[in-house]
Amino acid sequence: MAKSSQDQRVSPARIFLEALFRTAVAAAHPASSLAETLPAPPAAGRLVMLAAGKAAGSMTEIAERHYLEVCKVPERRIAGIAVTRHGYGRPTRLVPVIEAGHPVPDAAGLAGASRTLELADAAGGEDVVLAMISGGASANWIAPAEGVALEEKQAVTRALLRSGASIGEINTVRKHLSRIKGGRLAARAYPARVVALAISDVPGDDPAVIGSGPTVPDPSTLADARSIVARYRLGLPDSVRAALGWPRNETPKPGDPIFAHSEFRLVARPADAFRAVEAAVRAAGYECVFLGDRLEGEARNIAVEHARLGREIAAGGRRAVILSGGELTVSIRGSGRGGPNQEYALALASELAGAHGIAALAADTDGTDGGSGRSDDPAGAFVDATTVARARALGLDPAAFLANNDSTVFFARLGDLVAPGPTWTNVNDFRAILVDRA
Repeated sequence: MAKSSQDQRVSPARIFLEALFRTAVAAAHPASSLAETLPAPPAAGRLVMLAAGKAAGSMTEIAERHYLEVCKVPERRIAGIAVTRHGYGRPTRLVPVIEAGHPVPDAAGLAGASRTLELADAAGGEDVVLAMISGGASANWIAPAEGVALEEKQAVTRALLRSGASIGEINTVRKHLSRIKGGRLAARAYPARVVALAISDVPGDDPAVIGSGPTVPDPSTLADARSIVARYRLGLPDSVRAALGWPRNETPKPGDPIFAHSEFRLVARPADAFRAVEAAVRAAGYECVFLGDRLEGEARNIAVEHARLGREIAAGGRRAVILSGGELTVSIRGSGRGGPNQEYALALASELAGAHGIAALAADTDGTDGGSGRSDDPAGAFVDATTVARARALGLDPAAFLANNDSTVFFARLGDLVAPGPTWTNVNDFRAILVDRA
């Protein structure tokens, strides 16, 4: 894995933790499980592939190969479009891949979502619409509700990302400001058979939250969305507030007949990635302490709890790896750069300063953690007992960087960023704390 700045020794702890991260990514990649979940091609109609998210390119690439080479579906019977994050495209033969903005949507995503809806509208009763959804789909499929401009939807996204709201809360608002999310893609494709294949990046693997649930019933309401806006005191454009009050922007609910021909299948989950990592930890001779794949909360607060646990395990003379997943959040109050995994790592380093024998890696399995939206943004960071001492030797105050939400610059100066580049999948956060004998 690349480091972003100055050279430093690559410790055995870092090598081991990076290997665990690669194990998680490999287990979550669609190459591991997509083919076995693909539906049979339609007997007479067309196969319409509609993909969105960070794994959209890789899922489309694998699905195309399966249907063309294994199922021998004629090219004329395959159509579709894939929309993915900038830098996450993959080579495909028939289905075009559009690279678009994430986490803030852009005009490319708007065009891709428009074409997606056109293809869904044209699907007939003999067709199969294959919706391939992964983390990032909410930003990539951007189709604002009537009366809401792209720039206003971008403002909503920025406000939500800065607020510290959970992914479920963020998607509740986004679903009620969209023409594609919250079951509306299934409505547009009806009466075609819709099969959704999803790589989960959300705690609990809720189909209504993954990619904002474009093909499944939505249990949340306009009132829920307005409540979230009020709870986080979001300053939103007047058009957006009006749209959240219009009954026509309510999402289709469970029991709606538009879902009669729809099904949903999980391709990969955070649990699958951590199952593979746990086996690697035990094979290396360490005790595995798994805190679950559904952790949520403020990144810096979770780091304090995990540092306390790490010290307790070390004090007991145990050799262990503490694993956890989920999706942490950051309430942005400063002007720096970073993401939840980097902020967690910075807070963890501060809490573990001088704790010999403890090292950690926190990174997002999609290969990027916050940042500018570029494909080379860091995924997270590595910390060990020397992190704070090395920072102070360079004149860096960890507390000041944490207060300014500036974890990227902090770890870049130390050469401790984890920057693997695009992984073409996403099952969210990966955190591992190695407790070894000093």
